Amino acid sequence: MLNPAEIRAQFAARRPNQSLSRDLYCDDGVYQADLSQVFYREWLFALPAAALDKTGAYQTMQIGAYPVVVIRGADGRIRAFHNVCRHRGQRLCSKATGATPKLVCPYHQWTYDLDGKLLFARDMGPDFDPAAHGLKKVHCVDLGGMVFVCLADVPPPIADLAGKLTSHLAPSGLTDAKVAFSSTIVEKGNWKLVIENNRECYHCGGSHPSLCRTFSDNPKIGAMDGPHSASPEILAHWERCEAAGLPSRFTHHPEFQWRLARIPLLNNAESYTMTTKAAVARRMGKMPFNDAGSLLFYHYPNTWNHFLGDHAITFRVLPISATETEVTTTWLVNKDAMEGVDYDLKTLTEVWMATNDEDRIVVEENQKGILSPAYEPGPYSIIQEEGVIQFVDWYCNLMTRRLDPPSALAAE
Repeated sequence: MLNPAEIRAQFAARRPNQSLSRDLYCDDGVYQADLSQVFYREWLFALPAAALDKTGAYQTMQIGAYPVVVIRGADGRIRAFHNVCRHRGQRLCSKATGATPKLVCPYHQWTYDLDGKLLFARDMGPDFDPAAHGLKKVHCVDLGGMVFVCLADVPPPIADLAGKLTSHLAPSGLTDAKVAFSSTIVEKGNWKLVIENNRECYHCGGSHPSLCRTFSDNPKIGAMDGPHSASPEILAHWERCEAAGLPSRFTHHPEFQWRLARIPLLNNAESYTMTTKAAVARRMGKMPFNDAGSLLFYHYPNTWNHFLGDHAITFRVLPISATETEVTTTWLVNKDAMEGVDYDLKTLTEVWMATNDEDRIVVEENQKGILSPAYEPGPYSIIQEEGVIQFVDWYCNLMTRRLDPPSALAAE
């Protein structure tokens, strides 16, 4: 298990445009450093707000060592708390999802309001102060229907992302959507391998026959600085979408921690379906047409997303161990769409259900190979894997800064 100095040495020895060392994908010390320096300090996508459709609706999530509960209050606001009773530490909510009028500890029935205030604690004596024993809060924001949480005492700035994401998502109507289906799988691979796999389509032609009916594997489509201006097809798509009120041109964080980009699907396809036609009869929000392509949004370290004319798909990545990662996929549709009338669930989900399983196999085989002592870092394709290079650079630069001695870290 590597210590911080040994981990820093791994980053210092890294060669540009190459995959990471075996230890950076497999070592338990690196995994703990990833948690403490990335997942415990950055904003993380938690869930679509539509998943909490009524007062008291909640979802739980495990972020490393921290159990967290995200819940909708009586005032409609979504809040997040450490899922730990202030009495003797019992988890308040043990289920992945549910609904409750109050948060009641199952151990000794300490009872909390949905805003975290302690309402009842039996036989605690005259000197007990309930106000000092409310639930511990986790920073939580709802950005246009996407809920993010942050465990840090002082979270990173989020105002720029908030403005861009809210405006780009507005036409998709996530605030007026509902969950049609959700799926959680565990991939036996490091979380970075899961993100890397998403950040390129070099593998798509050989791995994703269903997805490639509609999603282009042309690397220029997903170039980090946007598709080449010489492509009249892309420019025409942007102009058509923006004339209809759909923000489309690429916008991103200065270090590309996040990016928004609207891209056309292949051959004017309408949605990620086997027929290439819309899966849902009722469009999302105020989307003007079904063939608006896909608004792509990623945010490191744990989410990528697709927003189409007829539905939206969110993806959440949470590490479980050095070589295990939980991936949750949620399909969203217009809140008034009726299953069996406006959409068929199999038609809606089959492409990405297949793609997720294909990606799971790819990631797991990738991890098995990297676990071999024979593994050594190989070169990335600067044409096909630009997004992977950018992610790995972001990760390595962030970790190098944060693992520096305390004097350097204080200046960050």
